[in-house]
Amino acid sequence: MKLDTILVLDFGGQYCHLIARRVREFSVYSEVVDHDISPEEIADLKEKLNIRGLILSGGPTSVYDVGAPKLDKRIMEIDLPLLGICYGHQLVALLSGGEVKRARKKEYGTSRAIVDKPVGVLRGLGSEETVWMSHGDDVITIPDSYEILAHTDNSPNAAFGHKFKPIYGLQWHPEVAHTKNGMLMLRNFVFEICGCEANWKTEDFVERSIQEMRQAIGKSRAIIGASGGIDSSVTAVLAARAIGKDLTAVFVDHGFMREREPESVAAALKKLGVNLTVVHASEPFLKKLKGVRDPEAKRRIIGEEFIRTFERVAKRVHAEYFLQGTIYPDRIESGIRKHSDKIKTHHNVAGLPAKMKFRGIVEPVRDLYKDEVRKVAESLGMPKDMVWRQPFPGPGLAVRVMGQVTRDKLSIVRAADKIVTEEVEREGLGRDLWQYFAVLTDTKSTGVKGDSRAYGYTVAVRAVDSREAMTATFSRISYEVLERISTRITNEVPRVVRVVYDVTHKPPATIEWE
Repeated sequence: MKLDTILVLDFGGQYCHLIARRVREFSVYSEVVDHDISPEEIADLKEKLNIRGLILSGGPTSVYDVGAPKLDKRIMEIDLPLLGICYGHQLVALLSGGEVKRARKKEYGTSRAIVDKPVGVLRGLGSEETVWMSHGDDVITIPDSYEILAHTDNSPNAAFGHKFKPIYGLQWHPEVAHTKNGMLMLRNFVFEICGCEANWKTEDFVERSIQEMRQAIGKSRAIIGASGGIDSSVTAVLAARAIGKDLTAVFVDHGFMREREPESVAAALKKLGVNLTVVHASEPFLKKLKGVRDPEAKRRIIGEEFIRTFERVAKRVHAEYFLQGTIYPDRIESGIRKHSDKIKTHHNVAGLPAKMKFRGIVEPVRDLYKDEVRKVAESLGMPKDMVWRQPFPGPGLAVRVMGQVTRDKLSIVRAADKIVTEEVEREGLGRDLWQYFAVLTDTKSTGVKGDSRAYGYTVAVRAVDSREAMTATFSRISYEVLERISTRITNEVPRVVRVVYDVTHKPPATIEWE
C-alpha cells in the first residue's frame, strides 16, 4: 500500500524539517525534498508514494537576493494542493504575479494576526490569533485570483488563498509551537485540503531503517560512536538488528562527561546486548583543546579527535563503516543544506574532518527529532531510564565551559551541574523539562564568603521546555528550587560566588551556550 504523503520543499529554513515533523505527528508520512524538484521528479516519486500535497518551507534569504532559491514555476500547475510558509508564502505570491518588498518593520517573535476570512487552512480559527513571525520581506499585493485571509499591523497580506485552486500562503510559521493554533492550520491543510489518511506508523521507520542499513553496509563490519544518549543508543539497537555481530559499539570517554557518567553509560550500553569497547581518552582531548577559546574551534577539534579515535578502533576490528546517532536538529544547526545558515557546528556533523578512513558514514536517525527517536526507542522496548535521559551534547561539558577548557574549570562545572540535576529531580521535574544544566561562564565577580571578600566565577543555570529542540522556552522553575540550587552551588563549589538563571527562549538563543 502506498503511503499518503506530503512533500516539504526545502528552501533552507531552520524549521523546514519541523514542518515535516508536524505532519508526521498526524500519522501522515512526509518527506523533505530539494526546493528545485521538477514536476517530472515528483511524478517519479508517485511510483512509490501517494503524494497528496506540497508545502514550501521558509528560508533565510530574500526572494530578490542573488542566488536565492527558486521554485520551478511548473510546480504551480500540478494538480496538487500547495501551502507556502514564510519564504514559500512570498515565493507563491511572486510567481503568481504579486509584489514582494522589504518590510517596513521586520517581524521576529510572536505577533497578533487578524483573521479576515476563516476558510481553508484558517478554518476554525478565531478573529485574532497569536502567531510566530520571522521575516524581513512582506507580500505587498496579490493577484486578483487570490484573496486576503489574514493580516497583521505590519503585514497586509499575512495569509492568502487562491479563489479557485487549493493554493495557500502563510507569512507566519504554523509549525512552531509559539503559533497557538498552528497545528490546527496544518491539520486543515493535511486532512481537509489534501485529503490524507493517517496511515504512517513509527514501526514503518524501524523496518525501513534496518533494511537501509543492511543495503548500505552489506557484509562489511561497522562501528558506532555510542555516547549513552538516546540517539546513539537507538542507532546501536537498530544496527545490531541489521548487522548483528558485525557491529562494535565504541564509547569514548573524552573527559567531558558529567559526574559518574562514564560508568553508568558503559553499564547501560552493555545491557543493550551490543559488543562494547570503552576508550579512555581525556588526556589527548584536553591536550588538543589547550589554549582554544572559540566555541566553533572547540567543536571542530573535538569532532576530529572523535573520528581519529574511532578510526584506530575500526582498524583493530576491521570495520569499514561508521554509524552515528546524528538527528535532524544537529544537522540543520550545522548548516548542512545548500541554502541554510550555520548556527553552530555539531561535532558529529560539520565538525567532522574532510578526510576520514571509512568507506561510508551511516546515520539511520538523521531525519528524526528527539521526541520521534524516543518513540522509536519505546517501540524497540528500550529501558525507560535510557529513553528519557536528558539530551547531552557530544562535546559534553567542553561546551558548557566558556572560553578555554581546563581540568579546574571542568571540575567546577561538573560539581555545579550535579547540584542542578539533584535539585531538579528532587522536585520531580526531570520528566517535565527538556534540559537542565549548569554553565561556567567566563565572568568573575565579587562576593562575600565567611565575612571576607571573595572573587570568583559566575555559574549560569539553564532549564528549557521543548518538544523537538528546534524551539524552546525557558522553564519557569519556582524561586524555591532556584534558591536551593543557588545556595548549594555557592556553598559547595568554593570558586563560585554568583549564580544567575537564563531566561532566554530559543530563538533567539540556542539551548546550549556554545
